[in-house]
Amino acid sequence: MLHIDDMRNLCFDKCIVMTQHAKARLMERNITIEDIKNSIQTGEIIKQYEDDSPFPSCLLLGLTKKESPIHVVASIDNEYLYIITAYYPSENEWEIDYKTRRGR
Repeated sequence: MLHIDDMRNLCFDKCIVMTQHAKARLMERNITIEDIKNSIQTGEIIKQYEDDSPFPSCLLLGLTKKESPIHVVASIDNEYLYIITAYYPSENEWEIDYKTRRGR
């Protein structure tokens, strides 16, 4: 199980690794690395994906620098914080708290 404090301890430029998928999606969605870092520093883990490979991952809810809600999917090992993807949660898909998918 991942813990937010462990992620925060690795939330520095030299420790952040982005997948190719993440790089492409962040550019498409106009999300900056500063938004990602802020979301991890201000956020919380809302879902664990313990069976993900090669490391377990999680979905975080945090805030961008402009205080917009953002979801980040990330993973860690002992040295790095891996950013898998990030997106702005849609009000059509998520409850107002952005923690619960609609219809569940």
